[in-house]
Amino acid sequence: MRLANLTHPELIFPHLAGSDRPTVLRAFADRLAEVSPVADAEDLYRRLCEREDLSSTGIGSGVAIPHCKMNGLSEVVVAIGLCEHPVDFDADDGEPVDLLFLLVSPEDAPAEHLQSLSAISKWVKANQHVEKIRQLDDAESIYELLERETD
Repeated sequence: MRLANLTHPELIFPHLAGSDRPTVLRAFADRLAEVSPVADAEDLYRRLCEREDLSSTGIGSGVAIPHCKMNGLSEVVVAIGLCEHPVDFDADDGEPVDLLFLLVSPEDAPAEHLQSLSAISKWVKANQHVEKIRQLDDAESIYELLERETD
């Protein structure tokens, strides 16, 4: 599964505002609800916070993969955000997060959810992708990187 197949340029937000985890998640949920099949920003925000309360989605090296499942979706939605200022996501390595891959899956698609998480994780760990994406500052360039770079 290629990461470029899971997202679109309009789901890439290179300048997420916020000074802490809740405000970044709120900004992400609000922006995603404006341009995707996820119509209820408040429900998305609540579900993301509930997931973070279980355990941090910060995976280290300044990356987090907040994720949840929602009713009413017909497909997986993956959005990418670069924080204007790194924020504490309580990652195991203690590093603040500046790059987020937000995954929202249909409630009845657990296999797709896990496959998408795996694809994101694999992409993040390969070929210095994280360093490359941090050098970009617009959605089109980031999407082009996703299209060029395989796992």
